[in-house]
Amino acid sequence: MQSVDYIVILLYIVGIVGAGRMFAGRMKNSKEMFSAGGQSPWWVSGLSGFMTQFSAGTFVVWGGVAYRYGFVAIVINLGYGVAAILVGRFVAGHWRKVGVDSASEFLHLRFGGSVVQFYTWFKGTATLFTMGGGVYALSKIVCVLVPLPVGHLLADPATGYLSVAYCSVALCLMVVLITFIGGLWAVLMTDVLQFVILSVSVIFVVPLILMEAGGWSSFLNKAPEGFMSPVAADFTWWFITGWMIVNFFNIGAEWTFVQRYLCVPEAKDARKSAYLFGGLYLVSPILWMMPPLIYRVLNTEADSEQAYILACQLVLPAGMVGLMVAAMASATASMATTRLNVFAGAFTTEVYHRVMNKAASEERLVFVGRVATVVLGGVVLSGALLIPKYGYTSFLISINALLNGPLMLPTLWGLFSRKIGLGAVWTTILAGFLTAFLVKFGLSSDGFLADIALLQPLIELIEANKRIVDLTAGILLPLIILTTLELRGKGEHPGWQRVMSKEKAFCAAPTLKSSTLPGKMVVVSLAVISTVMIGLALINREESGLLISFAVVLAAIAGTLHILMRRAG
Repeated sequence: MQSVDYIVILLYIVGIVGAGRMFAGRMKNSKEMFSAGGQSPWWVSGLSGFMTQFSAGTFVVWGGVAYRYGFVAIVINLGYGVAAILVGRFVAGHWRKVGVDSASEFLHLRFGGSVVQFYTWFKGTATLFTMGGGVYALSKIVCVLVPLPVGHLLADPATGYLSVAYCSVALCLMVVLITFIGGLWAVLMTDVLQFVILSVSVIFVVPLILMEAGGWSSFLNKAPEGFMSPVAADFTWWFITGWMIVNFFNIGAEWTFVQRYLCVPEAKDARKSAYLFGGLYLVSPILWMMPPLIYRVLNTEADSEQAYILACQLVLPAGMVGLMVAAMASATASMATTRLNVFAGAFTTEVYHRVMNKAASEERLVFVGRVATVVLGGVVLSGALLIPKYGYTSFLISINALLNGPLMLPTLWGLFSRKIGLGAVWTTILAGFLTAFLVKFGLSSDGFLADIALLQPLIELIEANKRIVDLTAGILLPLIILTTLELRGKGEHPGWQRVMSKEKAFCAAPTLKSSTLPGKMVVVSLAVISTVMIGLALINREESGLLISFAVVLAAIAGTLHILMRRAG
């Protein structure tokens, strides 16, 4: 990167933190801090949900898959879109109609306090630890662009580039700062802003990298055999179908996504936000995955996890590379800040308020929420430093495939079923965890059961079909357990009536109105970035045409949003 790229990154980060500071005055109570007061516009919630699924991990994990295997990476990401559309049709509206402020509040009403404490402590720390992998992914992208002199304090001696560990620490501090200052409002606003920046950047990158490869026909001629196949290696149709189902559970019940359905005024807004999320994922992967896919024919020796940013660096002018990196940082920050906000809220309400200090004032709860944000930020940092030792791509896919079903499906089931109770939840979770432990640590080629001759055929089968086995265990087992308990259940569980009472109270309450503040902040931010790009065009005359085009597109989006908001108002 050139000096102008560093200036753009610095300005972008300062701007994002400053914008988050604008929302600090709204943090008068815990509901404002953790659910945006139920006043988020549906389109803001939908874009935020999209970007919650999206992060630098998308560029590293699926960008790496695109570089190695080709079109299959696009097909896998389209599965997120199908899952989100189904959530919009069947689940999102139900979440809002219940009238709770968080998924943890629903679980407390439906199943009682013990399962909420488990989810808060285990899921909170595990999710944030995993989120550290996203921070690592971004650090790896950034560091490959920052060569340093030999012996430099911040350099990695093995590579000569900025140390991934030091970069991870800096990014974690930025994530904590944004969440600490502005709460969910700041998270929502930054999600929308970096969605626009990343989308426009990629729209510019695709034709430029395609021209670099000599056009579409030239790319197809040079691509490896089977590169445009919808399936490849162990990413089979069975895997893709199972991945879609697992992510239906995840998008429908994971606390960070549920928060997107709860922070809007009405059930119809929750459905629309999920539809927007899904619709974007049915279109955008075709654009997102093209740069590393095409880059394969330009450089066959690249580190697959760095292929995405190397493709961008090859074709983007100085200034836009910095903006792309800054937007990737913001994407990862938004994913991390979302999870930090949700689980800081859970620890504040379910552990501190409900167990430790029931008489705490709202001012006190906001303070505790900010302390929890800082502490949990340390968990994210731990993940960023430790996950690379396992292998980020393998870790992410294995965790999601094995554990999302047992953890998420009981929540979804309880949203619709009158019968199941706390016993069903614990049975599903414990059985799922035991199965995951046996599959990963017992029935692997080097597992503690590997020496038992009788189990050798099973171990060989699992080794040959790791991804399918993970998904099968994560989907079928919890489905079988919950279906069996549902059929054997008699009568209505008391928790169902508590949920219905909450729903009636919410329906009787006045409907809130969506806030226009996030939209206004995005318009101003886009206008500022557009102005900066025009300034860079005056400095960098060689690439002025591309920079001015980029600035004009951002200004047009800002103007369109401004007009739409004025008409809506």
